[in-house]
Amino acid sequence: MTQKKYYSLILILGSLTALGPFSIDMYLPGFPAIAADLRTNTSMVALSLSSFFIGISAGQLLYGPLLDRFGRKKPLYIGLLVYILASAGCAFATSIDALIILRFIQALGSCAATVAAVAMVRDLFPVKENAKVFALLMLVLGVSPMIAPTLGGYVTVALGWHSIFLILLGLGAFNLIASWL
Repeated sequence: MTQKKYYSLILILGSLTALGPFSIDMYLPGFPAIAADLRTNTSMVALSLSSFFIGISAGQLLYGPLLDRFGRKKPLYIGLLVYILASAGCAFATSIDALIILRFIQALGSCAATVAAVAMVRDLFPVKENAKVFALLMLVLGVSPMIAPTLGGYVTVALGWHSIFLILLGLGAFNLIASWL
């Protein structure tokens, strides 16, 4: 494997791994704006976070067997497509109930990326490299919750909370295209 291909794979796997944490943390600074816009309170908006956690937990149980049965690509592509569509739905949600349900669906989609990234490490790299690659992915996983809320705060102030979900949609689209190529 060439060094360029190696780093490209690391970048794609890192981006797939970061999708979940970015989806969790990036919209947190927008809670007050979401609550005001959807005519509810921040406690109700927090339910959208809870529904995301339920979805990401359920998704791990779902995608593990699917990735083993149908290969890595199809479940990943379908999951990312679900994520993209749910992100668009979140961006244009007009009620808190819709946002809560769409966040659950978004989590189911994002989970495909995380589970597939871990599975692909074992598929794409020699056994000796696995620990090094997993360490790099864990670094991405550790840094993402620090970057995402800060970025989300700036985006919320500059462009509004809807833009956060459009950015997440773009991140999902990038992951879909990058993994397809």
